[in-house]
Amino acid sequence: EDEGEERDGEDYTLQEEGEEEEEEAARSKQEEEEQVLAPRPLTEEDLKEGLSLLCKSGNGLAHAYVKFEAKSKDLTDISLLERFIHLRYVDLSENKLQDLSPLSSLTHLLWLKVDGNLLSSACMQELPYLQIISFTHNRIKDMEGITHPRLANLSLKGNKIQTALGLSHGQLFSLQILELRGNKLESTAGLNLPKLKNLYLAQNTIRSLEGLEDLGQLAALHLRDNQLETLDGFCSSMKCLQYLNLRNNGISSLQEVAKLQVLPMLQSLVLLDNPCCDEPDYRLEVLVLLPHLQRLDKELFEQDERAEANKIRQERQEEEK
Repeated sequence: EDEGEERDGEDYTLQEEGEEEEEEAARSKQEEEEQVLAPRPLTEEDLKEGLSLLCKSGNGLAHAYVKFEAKSKDLTDISLLERFIHLRYVDLSENKLQDLSPLSSLTHLLWLKVDGNLLSSACMQELPYLQIISFTHNRIKDMEGITHPRLANLSLKGNKIQTALGLSHGQLFSLQILELRGNKLESTAGLNLPKLKNLYLAQNTIRSLEGLEDLGQLAALHLRDNQLETLDGFCSSMKCLQYLNLRNNGISSLQEVAKLQVLPMLQSLVLLDNPCCDEPDYRLEVLVLLPHLQRLDKELFEQDERAEANKIRQERQEEEK
């Protein structure tokens, strides 16, 4: 961080920026070449070490291991897992995997964690019982091919995703939690997920809110550290939204905040580090606009604030008459 702050000064030239990008590209290429040169397949020894949790299977007369863990082993190939069809819980985090196709035979899988690998796609064959997947910190660029019908919790934090449009092709009618922090999203278009309750979109480059009308069950929406200047896109069909975090965006006018009046259940709003926070009587003015709000910037409204806001609201209504 300190290095970044120093480079915010005038001495940081385009030439230095270009050199830095070239160095980063060279490092990435070198890393990729090293990965190609050093294949590391899953071994029988890895299996013995990683298999656990013996449970009944099939007709109840046989037993099988249902859990497998192999973290930080530089694995590039997991073909051996294909025959362990009874696995329910698999953790392959911090390896060098680029291909998950051997998991397609694991039709009993409930939980999968593949954080910190080299995956460029989240596309997998549909797994009928899969409920939780974490793809955190990979190189995934789109959301195509995620089609698991019982998936309830999906994390794609820290990838390179630019659009959510591919997600709507997956018919994810059971998804309740979607984590997309730290990607490259510019819009919310494509997030038509009817059962979604928690949506994490912080640290993207979102400029426009689109396609939110289908989020009828959404209770919490995190949009911190984006590039929103307007709040168009919220709608009355978002009847369950209670928590909205808009910290560190570009919202300059409280007239934009007035657009949140369409949210009937909104109780907690975070607006810190937006230009509109510098307006006179900011806290009071927000409460005048949104009388049902319970908290602003994590702080509860006091009774005297409510009384004053009600008085101002009534006076303005009289003036309009």
